Amino acid sequence: MSVWGKIAGIATGYALGGVPGALVGALAGHFALDRLGDRQVVFTIAMISLAAKMTRADGDVSPIEVQAVQDMMRVPESEQRNMERVFRLAQEDVAGFDSYAKQVAQIYAESPQVLEDVLDVLFYIAYADGVLHPAEQQFLEIVADIFNIGTSDFKRLQAHHDGSIVDPYMVLGVHRHAEDEAVRKAWLAAVRDNHPDQLQARGMPVEMMHIATARMAAINEAWALIQKEREL
Repeated sequence: MSVWGKIAGIATGYALGGVPGALVGALAGHFALDRLGDRQVVFTIAMISLAAKMTRADGDVSPIEVQAVQDMMRVPESEQRNMERVFRLAQEDVAGFDSYAKQVAQIYAESPQVLEDVLDVLFYIAYADGVLHPAEQQFLEIVADIFNIGTSDFKRLQAHHDGSIVDPYMVLGVHRHAEDEAVRKAWLAAVRDNHPDQLQARGMPVEMMHIATARMAAINEAWALIQKEREL
C-alpha cells in the first residue's frame, strides 16, 4: 500500500474530513507523531508539518512552493484535497515550527541520517522557486540546530540544491586537499548512505524516491568533476 493509502486509512479512522482527530492533531503539532507507528507515515506527516511552516517563513506563501510540496510528495489527485486541508491547518496553527522540529528530532534521535533526509527535503522545497530567502535560510538553520546537524553538513546538503555552489568537494563532504583515496572513500560512502534502498529503509516513502535519485545524481556528478580535475 502506498503511503497515501496508509494515511487515508488513518484519516478515515479519525474523521479527517470533519472534527479534527489524531491525524490532524499530529499535523498541528498536538499529537505525538511516534504514536502513528508506521515509519513512512511518520516521515510523511513530519515533512508536511515542517514544509507547511517553512512556506510561511518569508511571509509570502508562494503557490510554487505549495506545488513543490505536492510534487515532492507525489500526492495523487484523489488525495490532494486532504493533503491541502491538513497542510493549511499546519500553516495556520499557532504552534511554532520548532515544536514540530523537536518532535521529529526526538523520534529520530537514534537515526541522525533520517534527520538529514528531512532537512534535505526542506531544502528541495525552499529552492523550488529558485531563490532561498533569508527567512527560509534562518528557518533551515534553526531546524538544523534542533536536529544537531553541524555547519559543514548543513552546507553539504545545501550544495545539492544551490546551483551557485559549484564545489564538488562540498557535495561529498570532504576537504579539497584530501588524498585521492580519501575522496574516493567519501564518494563511496555518500553513494552507500544515499542509495534509494537505504532511504526507504530509513522511512522515506517510495513516493519520494525521486529525491533520492536527484541526490545520487548530484553526488555522482561531483565525483565525475573531481575525477576530471585530478585526472583519476
